[in-house]
Amino acid sequence: MPKVRSSTKTAPRQALHAAHHGPDLSAALDRAIELMAIAGKSGEERHVAEYITRQLRKAGVPASAITSDDANRHTPYHGQVGNLVCTLPGTVRGPRRLLMAHLDTVPLCVGCRPVRKRGVVQSADPATGLGADDRAGCAVVLTAALEIVRRRLPHPPLTFFWPVQEEVGLYGARFARLSLLRKPRLAFNWDGGPAEKLTVGATGAYRMTIEITGLAAHAGGAPEHGVSAITVAGLAIADLERRGWLGDVRKGQRHGTSNIGVIQGGAATNVVTDRVMLRAECRSHDPDFRREILTVFEQAFQEAAGKVRNVAGVSAQAAIDSRLDYEAFRLDDREPCVLAAEAAIRRTGGQPFRAITNGGLDANWLSARGIPTVTLGCGQHSVHTTGEQLDIAAFEHACRIALCLATASEG
Repeated sequence: MPKVRSSTKTAPRQALHAAHHGPDLSAALDRAIELMAIAGKSGEERHVAEYITRQLRKAGVPASAITSDDANRHTPYHGQVGNLVCTLPGTVRGPRRLLMAHLDTVPLCVGCRPVRKRGVVQSADPATGLGADDRAGCAVVLTAALEIVRRRLPHPPLTFFWPVQEEVGLYGARFARLSLLRKPRLAFNWDGGPAEKLTVGATGAYRMTIEITGLAAHAGGAPEHGVSAITVAGLAIADLERRGWLGDVRKGQRHGTSNIGVIQGGAATNVVTDRVMLRAECRSHDPDFRREILTVFEQAFQEAAGKVRNVAGVSAQAAIDSRLDYEAFRLDDREPCVLAAEAAIRRTGGQPFRAITNGGLDANWLSARGIPTVTLGCGQHSVHTTGEQLDIAAFEHACRIALCLATASEG
């Protein structure tokens, strides 16, 4: 991209004028619809990354400014590609800014046929989700980049970042090669929700894999010789529920959540099941309480395993493997990225509001790795369901906000 020669006195005025006129919103929506139609669940983001790369190159971004890392090689899912990064040198002085949105969708969105209908975009196939989470975010970030390049708008140093595998554990952000991001001082992430919403904090989470090993036996001929792994799981789950450690967990002033989302085991009704695998999670903004929930889970399954024995006194065994999915964070009230985002929302006609979420965001890992990141919405509703919709007006507002932030014209 040819460098725009602008004095530091006139560049902010030019940038403000550009942001006032805003991006090409019709093209931005077309871009979002094209992105939502591309299959690309977690680990299979290659075609999405290729689409974005083609658009950048077509606009005139040199190949040397576009790169990717090997984050996918460090995740449990591996995957087709790593994170996609595009960097532009600044044409005006100022700290580097980062704009980002994750590439992947949940499996429910594979096969989506997005259609526009009465102010929203939805899937024409009632059996699929839309994938606006987060292809709408990808389109917002890409639109800002394309508008700046094609119109040669003045801007500070910029990094555009599209991480992979957010939906399965925030892995792209967790394993991103930070050197490729060029040390941004202000970072903005686009994900779900209204365009005026600023998510300034999020919970932390552990994920657990619980494996129960019992002893197989003929369920009709000699059930007393078996040790049922299903019985162990049932006892442990009932105990957690009875004592208030499953679901919405409140103990005095402490609060968290837990869930057992997957149970697999058994192959026939005439066999005492000797193995059951469960996958579970626990979340809390309080790291100590989150670890306590984890400890209670471990104790419940170990105690249940010891209680289930056969006639020979053989008991079941429970093995619990846990890992930190992401740590909680809370941005400072005066964090520059938060103040800049609020100013951009006001500049583009909105009223910002701050929120804390009980879900995980790529911002969890970027903030933990030294890049404080605020998350904005771009109009996605009912995400991860077949009823998902993209509010077009909110998406268009998000595009205006992003261009305002990319050109540093919010002040």
